[in-house]
Amino acid sequence: MHSVYEMQSLEALCRDSYRLKLFRNAFFKKALPPEECLEKVPELAGKLNFQSLEILERHDSQRDGATKLVLKCADGARIEAVILRIASGRTSLCISSQVGCAANCAFCATGKLGFIRNLTAAEMLDQVLLAKRLLREEGRILRNVVVMGMGEPLRNEENLFQCLETLRDKRFFNLSDNHLMISTVGIPDAMARFAERFPSIRLALSLHSARQEVREKLMPVAKSKTLEKLKEVFPVLEKTAGFMVEYLMLKGVNDGPEDLAALIDFLHGTKAHINLIQFNAHPGAQFEPVSKEAREEFGKALRKAGFKTTLRYSLGDDIAAACGQLAGKAGI
Repeated sequence: MHSVYEMQSLEALCRDSYRLKLFRNAFFKKALPPEECLEKVPELAGKLNFQSLEILERHDSQRDGATKLVLKCADGARIEAVILRIASGRTSLCISSQVGCAANCAFCATGKLGFIRNLTAAEMLDQVLLAKRLLREEGRILRNVVVMGMGEPLRNEENLFQCLETLRDKRFFNLSDNHLMISTVGIPDAMARFAERFPSIRLALSLHSARQEVREKLMPVAKSKTLEKLKEVFPVLEKTAGFMVEYLMLKGVNDGPEDLAALIDFLHGTKAHINLIQFNAHPGAQFEPVSKEAREEFGKALRKAGFKTTLRYSLGDDIAAACGQLAGKAGI
């Protein structure tokens, strides 16, 4: 069986470029059911693997329109993807890149699973396809795809790059670069390679502290991928469409005057967009969120220092679909 995401296989199986284009448009852009798409190219029937993931559970937020999908891989592994229906009308999808995660950040539920395996490019793309089909039934169009779910994308570099190439390929999903983004805990050499290959796709750095000793306590990766090493890659990032710095605010941990001063100093001279994130509780978490008022004051000081700063209000908290909460049922 050939993967539906392999262009060479599709072209070899169907020599009629016009009918193949009709099939691709129906399957990838319109997200129609496979059987309906095959009516245009019946010679592909029985020769393609259309999907490797199965929706086990769907959880819809009663507060904000978020939907969490619990997905089963062919080997039984479980991952999660989250559809975000923004109030403005835009629809985004947060996809996973690994089963589990080796980063083991202190504030994140996914890391407690440990690392199980990388997702294939097809498994990453299947999350997009399944979400597009659900949204099509609602009359919605998927606008943004962010690789911010389970796992560290830059530890699955080859499959991530293949996934991104397919998402932006006009013959497949045809998403523009400015509607794609990946998030990383901070792996300098991989960040540089990503920026050089995809300069128009935004990268989000999960920083969470600009004080080395604090960041090490929050993120074990910081012991080897130090703030000094991260700063060395900033000149490369500055040549891209722009990068975001994610800063999860934790009460009494990284929200003080010294933390603010360190953040301003660390990012001085960059055009980084700082995103202040509220902490979302999960079983076993030992942190407390910072008040809205305190986050707003922190953000005001950052803007005064010249940084574009936004406060992210997480969606899906009531269904354990917000930042740091994914993985409640993940595993094999």
